Amino acid sequence: MAQADKTVTIMADEEIIKTDLLIVGAGPAGAGLACFLAAHGRKGIVIAAAPGTADTPRAHITNMAGLECLRDIGLEQEAMAVATPRNNMEHTRWCHSMAGEEYARMYSWGHDPKFKGAYETASPCHHVDLPQTLLEPILTRRAINRGWTVRFNTKFLSLERPSPDVIISTVQDTLLNKTYRIQSRFLFGCDGARSQVVRELGLPLDKKPGQGLALNVLVRADLTHLMANRTGNLHWVIRPDDETYPPWGWGVVVRMVRPWTEWMFIFLPAPGADLRADDMDATDEEYITRVKQMIGDDKIKVDLLHVGKWWINEIVAEKYSDGNVFCLGDAVHRHPPFNGLGSNTCIQDAFNLAWKIDYVLAGKASPSLLDSYTLERQPVGRDVITRANQGMRDHFPWQALIGMLETDPAKRRAIFAEFNDPGPAGRAKRQEFQKAIENTETEFHGLGVEMNQIYVSDAVYLEDQGPGPERPEDKIRTHQVTTYPGRRLPHVWLNTRTPGKKFSTIDLAGHGRFCLLTGPGGEQWKEAARVATEKLGVEVVAYSIGWRQDYEDVYFDWARKREVEEDGCVLVRPDRFIAWRSKGLVDDAAGRLEAVLRKVLGL
Repeated sequence: MAQADKTVTIMADEEIIKTDLLIVGAGPAGAGLACFLAAHGRKGIVIAAAPGTADTPRAHITNMAGLECLRDIGLEQEAMAVATPRNNMEHTRWCHSMAGEEYARMYSWGHDPKFKGAYETASPCHHVDLPQTLLEPILTRRAINRGWTVRFNTKFLSLERPSPDVIISTVQDTLLNKTYRIQSRFLFGCDGARSQVVRELGLPLDKKPGQGLALNVLVRADLTHLMANRTGNLHWVIRPDDETYPPWGWGVVVRMVRPWTEWMFIFLPAPGADLRADDMDATDEEYITRVKQMIGDDKIKVDLLHVGKWWINEIVAEKYSDGNVFCLGDAVHRHPPFNGLGSNTCIQDAFNLAWKIDYVLAGKASPSLLDSYTLERQPVGRDVITRANQGMRDHFPWQALIGMLETDPAKRRAIFAEFNDPGPAGRAKRQEFQKAIENTETEFHGLGVEMNQIYVSDAVYLEDQGPGPERPEDKIRTHQVTTYPGRRLPHVWLNTRTPGKKFSTIDLAGHGRFCLLTGPGGEQWKEAARVATEKLGVEVVAYSIGWRQDYEDVYFDWARKREVEEDGCVLVRPDRFIAWRSKGLVDDAAGRLEAVLRKVLGL
């Protein structure tokens, strides 16, 4: 159990284990944070109450912003190797059953021709379907291989803080029923929606009324023969003509887990159902019967794998940290899975925080840098829970139009029958239904909410920048490309003068370093980066992009997107967000860059 290096000391005496870094939770936030810290050479302990990594698929959409974080530490290809390719995510469908009639379909996750270009130019990565059951082992394996100790079956109980830099956590080994303590300098609460760390801290939570209950029924059923002309990873099954339905199984979203043999049937209870009543439970046979009705083919064998309930929340913590205790992921933002933002936001929380923790531990930054974590990530979390819940509410209009919200079976059938009327009444009904379906588009094409995070904190230098660009009118779907400080570094494909394999601007940045990008005439900025590295002990790599420079702007996209002159510069933080930019060359470039870095790092 003993490990020692310059970063972490793990040693057991009579009652206590000591480490600089203790992470509670081994999901996408916790295991992701361990991986990102490991990329900086940091080691520590991860504990998790669960017996192992996720045993059900849960979160599954992995978007470009999430994959860019994994790309930074060399895990993108490993993730892509086990993910379901994006072509299987082509549509979201509305149908009477998986085998039966279809009422509507919508291109999803960048497949719509009118959005495809925006997706392809936003990032070198692209959306994939990567369930938690496959993602978490990748993350935990990397963390362990890089020196982290991961202890499952270990429950966090409480914490005490005898001094600002000492946190004593009491934990329980639930296999041995043994309680012991871990002393750390930093504690990270990544322990999910029922976070004990958040409760211990008493972090204030902004709670909106809950949106009800959902029931996940995971099954194995081979639907391969049905999917050739029904490609998609989400399928709404609507049956307003059903005479009866179980109170727990009024509606369902059928989600592909593995094409095309494993599925999650996400059942929604009937409107007005008593969600705490006994009839919200069912036998395995009843679940299978309802699943078969939704499939619409009795000949298909269905094996029930797992059943679980979850409450649909709209909750965000008002702050994410207290002293040296930081909370990430579902511990501080809880929402339904609409827009596929869950695990991606968890991973980005961790990516934002990891480099700051490393810089503070290494003495490269003041502890005040850590104040930027809440300031930058809490507004993102608030936007995410708002968008995800609105994405769910966007489905209510079509449900009402087609009769799903009517409790009387005869009235439901009458409403549904109106769609067949060839006259004015039917025409109006069909047009309204089309508009209602189109109203859900922001769930499946939310490129703006995925990529447009805006950071405002002392870790972003704005003093000489003037007002930022106006937000796009459609901020959910529209990706705003800008180098204004606090925004994501734009992706541009680059190459060398003698062409080789193309690579992205984001591959130049990141990797635990600051990165300065300039162009012809900007040699003084490169020298300034060298001086800053030597003087501050903070690595700043510098590259020149353009005609006969370090790298060629072969498509002229950097020239279009950089928003500075050729001899200006763009300074990028280790998390690939813009720290500062200069429109052109300035007198005393070295002094200016040093002043900016000192401000950003709190030195």
